[in-house]
Amino acid sequence: MKIAVLAHIRHAIAEPFRGGMEAHCHSLCRGLRRAGHEVVLFAAAGSDDPQLVAICDAPYEQVLPWEVHRGSAALADYQRRAFEKAWDIIEAGDFEVVHNNSLFPEVIGWAAEAGLACVTSQHVPPFGIMRDAVSAAAWADHALFTVTSRHQLTLWDRAATPNLRVVGNGVDTHYWRPVDGIDDYFTWIGRIVPTKGLAEAIAAAKLAGVRLRIFGPVEDVAYFADRIEPRLGGGIEYHGFRRSDGLRDQLARSRAAVVTPMWDEPFGLVAAEALACGVPVLAFDRGAMRDVVGDCGIVVPPADVAALAQAFRDHGRIDREDCRAHAVARLSIEAMIAGYEACYGDARAAVRMPALAAAARSSSQSRTAALLA
Repeated sequence: MKIAVLAHIRHAIAEPFRGGMEAHCHSLCRGLRRAGHEVVLFAAAGSDDPQLVAICDAPYEQVLPWEVHRGSAALADYQRRAFEKAWDIIEAGDFEVVHNNSLFPEVIGWAAEAGLACVTSQHVPPFGIMRDAVSAAAWADHALFTVTSRHQLTLWDRAATPNLRVVGNGVDTHYWRPVDGIDDYFTWIGRIVPTKGLAEAIAAAKLAGVRLRIFGPVEDVAYFADRIEPRLGGGIEYHGFRRSDGLRDQLARSRAAVVTPMWDEPFGLVAAEALACGVPVLAFDRGAMRDVVGDCGIVVPPADVAALAQAFRDHGRIDREDCRAHAVARLSIEAMIAGYEACYGDARAAVRMPALAAAARSSSQSRTAALLA
């Protein structure tokens, strides 16, 4: 199939990845090509894909930082111009399916009205504008939507979103793999912001008397200065922001990976990468953590520092070979691509010419109005 992958444009799709969405999009394109598909990535300039169509001159974080311009007309206009450029090219091309990772709600309506087979991945919980866009496209059988876990599925109104499927994210289990030898430390990897719970992870590590190595970009400078930096030392080490090739061995040699979301994480790529390396996961029970970890870690109540400290002590009961097997079977890129291919097939089978799509929309007008009431 010839597939258009439409990325979000806050950051470039390039190493070092700023977060899970960038890593997912990069893996998606690579996995689809490995499966024999032709893929064109529509993303911000600076992305490193070999078939990149740059739809804006720079990621919007470099031009209109989200923390400052969130909700502004300038940021909305910057995104709209970029995605309109992408959509003009997509409509004029011969793409068989669009994979929409943009998080830009208007794309959903464009695809539905154009009659193009489209699969939109919902990487965040439903919020007002996005929820409305998904509900408004409920009539369009050629517009499918995916979420990353069973937990995320419960957050959506299934009556208003009948075209919703679960396809978990995948990691490259050929790259993220076990190594010989285990060192005497635990790892925490992620963006350093309050919602990732690093302060709680440090408190638990100190309570348990264990070493913790921290990797990730400082995105909330005040949080880092107030809650993290004063607590470094005594076995708590910050190693900065690294590319994945600088993380893999550090992660694979750790006793366990610590994942401490303070919000309902839609998936948890760090947990999946750790399991692929044969590393158990110690996690707070938020969002998709139980779906991802399964029996290959210790999941404790949300924000429970004492319980997490006990998990540090108990991690040795988890079999590392079981962690690896679980990741290969359920959390690999191959498993993710198989799930998406099934969605692509269903969306293509439901494709109608734009005129027929418009007729279908007209005939279901009352149903759509009821859903959005």
